Parts: sequence; structure tokens; C-alpha cells
Amino acid sequence: MKISSFSDMICSIAGALDIVGDRWTILIIRDLFIGLTRYDDFRSSTNISPTTLSDRLKVLEARGIITKSQYQSKPDRFEYSLTAKGRGLWQVVLAIAKWGDEYELSGHPLAPMRFVNSETGNDVEIRVIDSVLKTDVVPENIASLEGLGADDKVLRRLETAHKRKRSK
Repeated sequence: MKISSFSDMICSIAGALDIVGDRWTILIIRDLFIGLTRYDDFRSSTNISPTTLSDRLKVLEARGIITKSQYQSKPDRFEYSLTAKGRGLWQVVLAIAKWGDEYELSGHPLAPMRFVNSETGNDVEIRVIDSVLKTDVVPENIASLEGLGADDKVLRRLETAHKRKRSK
């Protein structure tokens, strides 16, 4: 369960973590991406408790990440699907999976799941590219600058980080 919110922090990462920063939430989103859609699917895939699963699904729906639609009545049962906002998380989920594969975080030297282009069958990868030149950018060449929505706290954070980098 979340202890606190980042809602008072002007930071896109903090705002995203308010929605998807819980480990169960990321696993539910993973399952939605691979095609699982029902409550029982999520329960058997993750072994999440019913209370926690219900809570996470409600939050994801309230925040516009998923929608639910009824597929059965008496008893009422629902299927869940990602919204456009939820589908926008594909790069995050894929990046976490690729990082886990690279460092064998599943506890196995081989990737437990492959992500491929459904049209070609080729593996997909995540790349960071220069928006104009369309060339790869390595992490060491990425700089953080203030955005148009930066507040004083963001400016201080960046100023401190830049000073530390210059002093190395």
C-alpha cells in the first residue's frame, strides 16, 4: 500500500510513480500487455491477494490507465483493457523487462519472455535517439535541463546536480 503521494512535487517521474510505482501495478500492466484481461487471470499470474488486486484495478481505472467492461452477469464479471494512456506505458514495461533480462534478475540466465514485432517475429528493443538527428544517444550523453513547467524546486535540483557534475 502507498505510504504517501508525490502529488505536491512538480516532477513527471513522481507523477507517474503515483500511478504505477507499485510492484503489483506494473505486473498487472505487464499482464494486460501480453493479453490477459480478467481478474482471475491476474490472480493466477501474480498470486496477488484479492484485496490488493481490486484496489490496484480501481486505481488504474480511476487514473485512466484501464477500462473495464462487463462480460458476464449473475455474478458480474469484468474484463480489463488498456486505454491509450495505458498503452503508452509499453516502453516502460519493455525497458524493465530488458533490464531484468540483461542482469538476469529473474534468477535465470535466459529471458523468460521475448517481445517481438508481431508482423515480422523479430525481437524488439528500446533505443534512445536524438529527436532531430535520429542517432542513438548513450546515457553518458544525456543532460537534464529545466522544462517550461519547472518550478523553483526543480531549478534547485538541477542546479545542485549540475554543480556536482562540474566538480568531478
